[in-house]
Amino acid sequence: MRVSDVMTAFPAYIRLGATIRRAAEVVSVSEVGQLMVLDHEGRFVGSLSEEDLVRAMLPGFDDVTAGGGTLADAFRIFLERGRTLADRPVDPLVVRDAATVASTDELARAAIVMIDRGIRRLPVVDDGKLVGTLSRADLCRAVIYHS
Repeated sequence: MRVSDVMTAFPAYIRLGATIRRAAEVVSVSEVGQLMVLDHEGRFVGSLSEEDLVRAMLPGFDDVTAGGGTLADAFRIFLERGRTLADRPVDPLVVRDAATVASTDELARAAIVMIDRGIRRLPVVDDGKLVGTLSRADLCRAVIYHS
């Protein structure tokens, strides 16, 4: 079985230069934990996870203790950072060396890559173009419907 047999053909994506606010909106609306990032010519550049977004806004230990050390202080700092970063581009947060697979790759190969690297959603890239994504849920569907 090939990746193309079970991949999600219309993945959630943003373009380089998009704001952190826009990325958060797309994550929220699409309900996926990882966005694919394309350049302005539509070529795959990397990925951006909701974890990357949250981590950028999370206060460090020193920030929390300087603010009084309470959970309320940590949340306040988180919100302030979110407001400060909202209009900045996502570019520095993009993981540019993301593992990818081709649509013609064997599904078993993709599954091994995902498990070995702890990847939840794998970009499917053919000739530099994003053609889909493969999630762990897609793998589960493959087992259910093709067995």
